[in-house]
Amino acid sequence: MTYENPRVYETKTDALEASFETVAVQGADLAPEVAALRSEVTRLNARMATRPALSGAKADADPARAAFAERYLRKGLESGAEIKSLTIGSDAGGGYAVPREIDALIDVTLKAVSPIRSIASVVSIGSANYRKLIAVGGVASGWVAETAGRPETGTETFVEVAPPMGELYANPAASQAMLDDAMFDVEGWLAGEIGAEFARAEGSAFVSGTGIGRPRGFLAYATAATDDTTRPFGTLQYVASGAAGAFAAASPQDKLIDLVHALRAPYRQGASWVMNASTLAKVRKMKDGQGQFLWAPSLSADTPATLLGYPVIEAEAMPDVGVDSLSIAFGNFKAGYLIAERSNTAVLRDPYSNKPFVHFYATRRVGGAVVNSEAIKLMKFAVS
Repeated sequence: MTYENPRVYETKTDALEASFETVAVQGADLAPEVAALRSEVTRLNARMATRPALSGAKADADPARAAFAERYLRKGLESGAEIKSLTIGSDAGGGYAVPREIDALIDVTLKAVSPIRSIASVVSIGSANYRKLIAVGGVASGWVAETAGRPETGTETFVEVAPPMGELYANPAASQAMLDDAMFDVEGWLAGEIGAEFARAEGSAFVSGTGIGRPRGFLAYATAATDDTTRPFGTLQYVASGAAGAFAAASPQDKLIDLVHALRAPYRQGASWVMNASTLAKVRKMKDGQGQFLWAPSLSADTPATLLGYPVIEAEAMPDVGVDSLSIAFGNFKAGYLIAERSNTAVLRDPYSNKPFVHFYATRRVGGAVVNSEAIKLMKFAVS
């Protein structure tokens, strides 16, 4: 048996240990530079983490919104924690409440297209019914001397107003192929379709709705020529145009001025004109005694045109000028007309009724009523 010389191993080991010692010495010499480099990397990472996103950068999608759009709207999948979190006291049979972002898009469309909603008072309610107490006649008061007795004043009268509620619905449809297309913006399409249909139905109901299964429009209330001191609560005052089915032949603008001043001064702050395009075309041609147009065009997109200094709201649901028609309204609708609504829009996906189309049945409860009959005045196209 042959044995190697132990000194050979010792020599090899000594050389290896020497190389390790060299590396250790070099590493110790580089340690400050490495530590500084690591510190700089840490600082840059922290700065990038706190740096605000560039303008136009896409934010992370809301998980609930993504689940609603990708799982329920596109594929009809109802399972999953994200979808369940969207229900508000309702199962799939009654529809799912849409996320706030989509509901906000619908609200923007309603305000932009539904003219009365843009100037009326809007409240969100949590139940099916809403009631409001209105004080009729104001607070009773009196004058007395410093040491005189205080006699009892009259009791204030209250009237309860309950805006008639109705279920507003829309039923847009899309093919399954459209929903499967990743480039198809299902959220924007659905919000636009629902908002447009809701706004169209609202625009008519808030003006002339019967109050049966829908809001009661301000033109559906009784009218009288008497002023605020003698007219009963809930009856709107009208000013006659001076001619049957037309403006008066002489000085027709005078009746518009009469209509403005039939509204008491506190309500004229924030008042608006409401009429349709046909009536507006007639009014725009009127001039004052100096030949100046009563109409003042808008100077910017955010500023409406004005008539006698008050903004004009164009509402298609207002009637055309005719015999005894109530074609022009003037008033403070924020004080005079109330819209009550359940803020959440529910959507039910229906892929079965009309194959190969998928219907999205959207509902929302909305009500409306006049709450202050002194704040809205009408022009009646009649002799008196």
